[in-house]
Amino acid sequence: MDYSVKVMDHFSNPRNMGSIENCDGIGEVGNAKCGDIMKIFLKVEENRIVDVKFQTFGCGAAVASSSMATELIKGKTLEEAWKLSNKAVAEALDGLPPIKMHCSMLAEEAIHEAINDYLRKKGLEPWKD
Repeated sequence: MDYSVKVMDHFSNPRNMGSIENCDGIGEVGNAKCGDIMKIFLKVEENRIVDVKFQTFGCGAAVASSSMATELIKGKTLEEAWKLSNKAVAEALDGLPPIKMHCSMLAEEAIHEAINDYLRKKGLEPWKD
């Protein structure tokens, strides 16, 4: 399987890997078919993501997608982060093989879960896709 240089870089040197103590929102999603599990941790101040970390159990494309997605939403408002699409994650990685596109989908879903977890903790209505 051919991966781009960017995918290999984010897989070999993942950005924002780890967890955040006392985080404001956690999103965990998984794909039972391939066994990938992705967890995103958010630290939010004044509606802006000031820190984001991830833990991913899965293939190289899943790790690279998590790494790139966290880079793309750091410093963004919740609304901006919500709009990050799996296509944007894949494009930022210079493409993913079609069989691995679900990995970028997991990143989008995990971000949505983490934002909604944050909103629920604040007593707000979760957002819909």
